[in-house]
Amino acid sequence: MTSLNSHGLRFAFGTLTVLPVRVTRWDRATARAGMLRAPLAGLVVGLLAAALGSLLLLLGSGPLLAAVASVAAPAALTRGLHLDGLADTADGLGSGKPAGDALRIMKQSDIGPFGVITLLLVLLAQVAVLFELYGEGWAHGALGAVVAAVAARLALTLASRQGVPAARPEGLGAVVAATVPVGRAVLAAVVTAGLCAAAGAVFGPYGALHHGLAVLGALAAAELLLRHCVRRFGGVTGDVFGGLAETAATAALVALALGP
Repeated sequence: MTSLNSHGLRFAFGTLTVLPVRVTRWDRATARAGMLRAPLAGLVVGLLAAALGSLLLLLGSGPLLAAVASVAAPAALTRGLHLDGLADTADGLGSGKPAGDALRIMKQSDIGPFGVITLLLVLLAQVAVLFELYGEGWAHGALGAVVAAVAARLALTLASRQGVPAARPEGLGAVVAATVPVGRAVLAAVVTAGLCAAAGAVFGPYGALHHGLAVLGALAAAELLLRHCVRRFGGVTGDVFGGLAETAATAALVALALGP
């Protein structure tokens, strides 16, 4: 069990970040352990993004540059794979073609108009919210960056649950699809949302509720996209996972921007 936990952490960080972690096992059991630990990879990415944004803000850069830095950091820490997956998923869905043709469009190296528009709007939304949060203080912006990154990877845990098929027989989607028991995926969601709510408690009871609901809202948005992709493509792919992560991150930030 200790060995599987170690390999699971390696899988989570080795596939979801560019941190120098070597994946030494590539099987279903390791994939299950890795996807259950995906929020931990999100926590590290979020902390690094928050540290960079907060440092710039404390050095006098202003909230806009801090927001841009906190959006750029996760992109750099994933080599832009999640953003690329979002763009490819948007092109596949926007094509209106049958599943096989849509999947072929998603595998192409270029980005179509649907992908470009989606990337632009998502990145603008993320920067806009973090600009607002950093404007309230470095702690608000930092916690927002962390919660968004954690929610993004938690969405991948839920998308890997049993009952969600892979759209292709190869690729990351096929490796992780249907590996996580539903009960453990739900437990991971409850625990992670609770921890984010506890972190938000530094801003008072409303802060706890706000941050906990932001995670749940992010998961709801990702679930809607997941169901649509399963209907359209017949299952999940690595690109769909990237799209789910960016959707959840953006939804979490938008939820944090709402309310008093």
